[in-house]
Amino acid sequence: MNDGRDAGFMDAGAGPLRLGAVTPDDLLILSALAQDAIFSLQDTGWDRAAGQFSLLINRLRREERTDIPERARALLVVQHVQAVASRGLDMADKSAPLVILSLTHDEDADRGDVITLDLAGGGALRLVVSALELVLRDVTRPYAAPSGKMPDHS
Repeated sequence: MNDGRDAGFMDAGAGPLRLGAVTPDDLLILSALAQDAIFSLQDTGWDRAAGQFSLLINRLRREERTDIPERARALLVVQHVQAVASRGLDMADKSAPLVILSLTHDEDADRGDVITLDLAGGGALRLVVSALELVLRDVTRPYAAPSGKMPDHS
C-alpha cells in the first residue's frame, strides 16, 4: 500500500541484511549471499588511504523465498585493502554489467591474504588485504528481479 511515504524494510517482510565476515568460514556465507549479484565498475570505489574497497551490487535475495525472485541493492565493503588488481575485465567500459560467481580467500606466501571476486565470463577482482574483514548490507528495500527468473547455472 502506498500512503505517500517512502517504503521501508518493514514493508518488505524480512529486514535488511547486514552481515560481516572476519574468517574464511564467514566469507563462505557472504559468498553465497553475493552469488549472482550484478554490478558495474562505476559502482566500485577504492579509498587507498582508508584501505577500503566497496561495491554497490544488485544482490539476489535468497534468504526469503518468494514466487517472484527479488533483488536488493547492497553495499559490499572490504576493509584493510592494500592492493587491487583485475583480470579479464575491460577497465575502459565502466558500465558493463558484471556478475559475481563467488568470493574466495587465499593466503599468498608473497602478498598475504587475497580475496578474489570471481566473475561470470572468467574475469576477476583480486584484493590483497592485511586482515580479513568484510561487511555486506542491504541499502534498499527488495524489488522484483527485472528478469523475473532465478539464474540458471546448468
